Amino acid sequence: MGQGFGKPMLSAPADPPQPSATAAFLAGFQAAWQSVLAYVLIGTYVGIAALAHDFGFSLWWVAASTALVWAGPAQVILISALGAGATALETALAVGLSSARLLPMVISLLPLLKGPRSSGRALVLPAHLTAVSMWIEALRHLPTWPRATRIPFANGLGLGFMVAAQIGGALGYYLAGSLPPVLTAGLLFLTPMSFLISTTRNCRLLSDWLALALGLLLGPLFAAWHLELDLLWTGLAGGSLAYAVGRLRARRA
Repeated sequence: MGQGFGKPMLSAPADPPQPSATAAFLAGFQAAWQSVLAYVLIGTYVGIAALAHDFGFSLWWVAASTALVWAGPAQVILISALGAGATALETALAVGLSSARLLPMVISLLPLLKGPRSSGRALVLPAHLTAVSMWIEALRHLPTWPRATRIPFANGLGLGFMVAAQIGGALGYYLAGSLPPVLTAGLLFLTPMSFLISTTRNCRLLSDWLALALGLLLGPLFAAWHLELDLLWTGLAGGSLAYAVGRLRARRA
């Protein structure tokens, strides 16, 4: 008899079944509501909708602009510029320049989202849904999901945050008459502060911490100098310097 006769054959453990696209989408939607950023967005869009109400825009206009622009600062620019009588071209340029800050976030998410069979059409919706809130949480959650399910998870995450913004917009529009201007301004300030805290939590490498420190230093400095596109220049200068230092340190290691 051959060696080992009578012993049970050990089979290789089966791979755990992958969640379906629907399950991944629902998990992303749930993850959005488990994040404090969803509730920050509600507060922020209470302020944005109150501002739009004061300028005479309708609730449906606020809801549509939230879905189409999907960037709080750019939406404030849109409302303020149109409310002040700026032309459509001037407003579009201002909103476009403000939203250009989201392009590096989309580019950094694409390698996490794309799979060997991902089509460009499937990436359109997650690219549109990429805002700072979604970007922060996607960087934290996506590496734990199978690559085939990351796009539906990102769609659920982004739409979860958008639903929070729409709820805040509806609340703010109907509460506009009773909100003091100081409270409205404070609600608008919630978003940048929460993003700063969340970004700090996600810092892992020296280059991450250096980019954050340079942004906090250069941003107020460029603003005090009245430099045009100060936010854009802050990101370019601080991010490039932090990247260069990180690369130099990696070569020496």
